[in-house]
Amino acid sequence: MKKSVVCPYCGTGCGIELEIRDNKIVSAEGNVNNPVNEGHICLKGRYGWDYVSAKDRLKTPMIRKKNGTFSRDGVLQPASWDEALGLITSKMKQVKNDFGGDAIVGNFSARSTVEENYLAQKFMRAVLKTNNVDHCARI
Repeated sequence: MKKSVVCPYCGTGCGIELEIRDNKIVSAEGNVNNPVNEGHICLKGRYGWDYVSAKDRLKTPMIRKKNGTFSRDGVLQPASWDEALGLITSKMKQVKNDFGGDAIVGNFSARSTVEENYLAQKFMRAVLKTNNVDHCARI
């Protein structure tokens, strides 16, 4: 089965035709009818789909903990979504309080969707008041 999608790796908007078998992506080709890429795609767009069905893909949040609390030198342990989001919230508030608009927030995941990265950068600009945002959509 073929499925037409927009490539999630950067904001260009390339059209991709995914070949799906047994509910897994087995190949990707550029969509020749897409006016942005006219059938051409980069290496990430063509080959960067293995993570979607990876057996070791995380399905629950993980937090580094030492003695039951967050610690940078702790061991990764499964956590609830409430705990993980609470930790993220407290750390974001700390960054905002410590650095304000001078915060440098970088390197959003290249495996995030375009929409997720858009929302993340919008959040950084509107809430943290920083324009120092980077995205890793480069090869």
